[in-house]
Amino acid sequence: MRIPFTKMHGLGNDFVVLDAREFALPAMTAKVAAGLANRTTGIGCDQLILLEPSKIADFRMRIFNADGGEVESCGNASRAIALLHGAPADVETDGGLISLDPIGGGARVDMGEPRFGWSDIPLAYAMDTLDMPVGWGPLENPAAVNVGNPHVVFFVEDIDTIELERLGPEIEHDPLFPERVNVNVACIAARGAIKLRVWERGVGLTRACGTGACATAVAGMRRGLVERDVTVTLPGGDLRIEWNDHGRIIMTGPASTSFVGSFEWDDYA
Repeated sequence: MRIPFTKMHGLGNDFVVLDAREFALPAMTAKVAAGLANRTTGIGCDQLILLEPSKIADFRMRIFNADGGEVESCGNASRAIALLHGAPADVETDGGLISLDPIGGGARVDMGEPRFGWSDIPLAYAMDTLDMPVGWGPLENPAAVNVGNPHVVFFVEDIDTIELERLGPEIEHDPLFPERVNVNVACIAARGAIKLRVWERGVGLTRACGTGACATAVAGMRRGLVERDVTVTLPGGDLRIEWNDHGRIIMTGPASTSFVGSFEWDDYA
């Protein structure tokens, strides 16, 4: 069975998009998702995105990380899908409903309301999620935020001195985080600017993470370090993050289509 796909990216965070909104595909499995994501023997991507019909929104977006695991939310993919869809839409995700609005070269996405309860992250036991009394080497006292998926945010003086490729997987798999966690290392450049690097759960170091930018901006706002409207600079580029008066996170940034193609399903099943 020959399956069409669209390869897209948001600030270098790349996706293989399969559109099953009108034509049913075989059931997605972790094996197929990981095979397609493999950069040597597959198409190659950080996440595989599957679009399906929805009973509660315009359509449903499912997200599979490069390791084949299904996750709840992806901010960069949301902008890419807005570009692909080409019109405003409400989208069902496992992390909740989001709203997409394509703009020139990208999209504005209402990511919903952040959650801060320890059981919402989730953590293994109760603690203050604004200033967690835990640490891993030079990374101490993070904030935790759920923005559709779980994030932990460390504010440091210099993000480039942190061995995130070593510490990221250690923190991701720590028993404190029963569903694993995305690891963000950030520094405050100004009241309206944050620099950020992200270790993404199930992916690794990534050039950009939309939900990571949202979580980090909100954590900085809760601590009074930045204003309620900031630019977050990642290795792949900039995102604008606003936490508005209604408590909702608005993310604005670019997305692009790289190429289209097709593959034989049985090669990965």
